[in-house]
Amino acid sequence: MQRREIAISIVLSVITCGIYGIYWFIKLNDEINYLADDRMATTGGMAFLFSILSCGIYLFYWMYKMGEKLDGIYINKGWPAQSRGILYLILSFFGLSIVSYALMQDSVNKAIAA
Repeated sequence: MQRREIAISIVLSVITCGIYGIYWFIKLNDEINYLADDRMATTGGMAFLFSILSCGIYLFYWMYKMGEKLDGIYINKGWPAQSRGILYLILSFFGLSIVSYALMQDSVNKAIAA
C-alpha cells in the first residue's frame, strides 16, 4: 500500500495513452478493498476485465461501489461520509472517470496517512 501523487498519476495516464490509467484503476480497486478489509471482493484485474466485457457498463457499478466502500472506511475511522458513490457515478456518466480516480486516490491517501 503506497501513497500516490495524483498529479503524476494523471500525467502518466495521459502520456501513456491510458495504460497507466489501467494500472491505476487496478491498484485503486485493490487498495480500497484492502482498506475496507473486504477480502472476498473482486480483484482489480477482474474488475477491469468485467468493464471490458460489459462495454464499460460495469465501470459505472464499480464507481458507485468504490464510493460506498470509501464512505464505509471513513465511517469506521470516525470521519464524516460524503456520498462519494453518487459523485463518482455522475462524473463517469460525463466521461470524467479520471477525475473520479483522482478523488478516490485522494481519499485513499488520507486513509493511509491516518
